[in-house]
Amino acid sequence: MTKTALITGITGQDGYYLSRLLLSKGYRVVGLIPPERRSSMAKLDELVEKVEFRAVDLTDAQILREVVAELQPDEIYNLAAPSFVPHSWNDPLGTLDLITGTATRLLAAVRQVGLSDRTRFYQASSSEMFGTVAESPQDENTPFRPKNPYAAAKLHAHWTMVHHRERYNLFACSGILYNHESPRRPPSFVTRKITLTAASIKLGYSNILEMGNLDAKRDWGYAGDYVEVMWRMLQADRPEDYVIGTGQLHSVRELVAMAFNCVDLDWQNYVEIDPKFLRSDEHFQLVANPTKARDNLQWQFQTDLSAIIEQMVSKDLQRIQLGQIEPIKTRG
Repeated sequence: MTKTALITGITGQDGYYLSRLLLSKGYRVVGLIPPERRSSMAKLDELVEKVEFRAVDLTDAQILREVVAELQPDEIYNLAAPSFVPHSWNDPLGTLDLITGTATRLLAAVRQVGLSDRTRFYQASSSEMFGTVAESPQDENTPFRPKNPYAAAKLHAHWTMVHHRERYNLFACSGILYNHESPRRPPSFVTRKITLTAASIKLGYSNILEMGNLDAKRDWGYAGDYVEVMWRMLQADRPEDYVIGTGQLHSVRELVAMAFNCVDLDWQNYVEIDPKFLRSDEHFQLVANPTKARDNLQWQFQTDLSAIIEQMVSKDLQRIQLGQIEPIKTRG
């Protein structure tokens, strides 16, 4: 029997890789798209003809209930969230409603239409919830100390999911994911900014990469690896929450060096530090301890950072040369 998966945030990076994974496993995949963002379906490229879509206002609880009742999904993956963390300061309430409101309305819909014993729910949580950490690496027992509106909203949604699991016995779980990258990252993210600029410099469109703190460190993984563990969480015998990352810290400096090495350039000849790119809430020791996922789900990351960056630079070179994207152009 074909399983049905319902995905919010389907046109984002994770939505693409998750859809591709589920389609390869024979799922019927349905994405919820806000009516005003129908054009974003094109982001799914070759998958757009294989995925079904419903134009749904995620703030409308009644419509969500009707869609859940119609589709009777076996699995729900709630990935809906703003794509760029710093922007959450510009609209804290909108961020809260998109993240926490969507999770709350979807969980309520599952219960209200009588699918508590059938539908399994995945909530996309974030390492940003840990904020200013007192210990490294972090695991499932590390205290949460969110430092921005995005992280606070993610934490609220996380606890809402936990409460539904405990009070209503829903199969609901959360993946506390660390940074994960791919060629589908928007250029607003530092990884894609670096790879796109390196490609632009190589092709003669630019001669400078403006950066903030090169010593900031992150636990960076590959989005294609991480959607696999989302799926595995919902196939488990019992719903539990998992910290997902590589367990390895790399500095922005290392990442820059990797990207420029891919185009045979010395990064030190092109990088300038601009204070406007410094973040006041930099977290230097956000690094995962993914032991639980390894032991319970037999999952571990497959793609190291250098391979991810090589893939991203190669794709950006190709896109620029084919005229699919605009190169980064800075002063000459």
